[in-house]
Amino acid sequence: MSKYSIQQFIQKSRQEDKGQGLFELETERILEVNLNGDIWAKMGSMISYEGSIKFQREGMLEHGLGKLMKKALTGEGSQLMKASGNGKLYIADQGKKITILDLEGDSIYINGNDLLAFEKGLDWDIKLMRRVAGMMAGGLFNVRLEGQGMVAFTSHYEPLTLMVHPGQPVYTDPNATVAWSGNLQPEFVTDVQLKTFLGRGSGESIQMKFAGDGFVVVQPFEEVYTTGE
Repeated sequence: MSKYSIQQFIQKSRQEDKGQGLFELETERILEVNLNGDIWAKMGSMISYEGSIKFQREGMLEHGLGKLMKKALTGEGSQLMKASGNGKLYIADQGKKITILDLEGDSIYINGNDLLAFEKGLDWDIKLMRRVAGMMAGGLFNVRLEGQGMVAFTSHYEPLTLMVHPGQPVYTDPNATVAWSGNLQPEFVTDVQLKTFLGRGSGESIQMKFAGDGFVVVQPFEEVYTTGE
């Protein structure tokens, strides 16, 4: 049999049940959700499903008036969808690499554009980075998740986790920052010298400064954020 035959291709690429629970990495860039109930996922992330699953756009007051106002401010009013039912759901986001975390009472901030899916039982809230909103296209917002449950986020290529220690702050490019531990509150600082070095004519070079004890996740890619429709 040719190593390029259809049978060989199917054998190499077909779906496999790994028995890992609700969220499984079917490949590095496709998340399998073994659905039995509800999850939240990024709008438009479904690529395939089997079974009895319904998809519902996030309701206007689904999460209360406070979150509705924040979502209006971020321009991301229709970013989440609810998948409900029983079956297998496959989701992805522009071929980005997927990371799964099982929160065990922990908390984490994830850049809103990189949040792929999370269990309905997790507590979450939207945080708008107001200081940087006017400086970048669409600004930046993030989601704080806390509690018991699984969450999946995406990154362009392999993510790198940097440890933050007291007295040793870590500085990151906001466009390359994916996530950070829930106890950290980043500051925004400007670097005029870096702006001059990069030859950027408009605006300052904005950096995120993480100080304290925790971690921050970056990706080897500067993402351009745009507001939703």
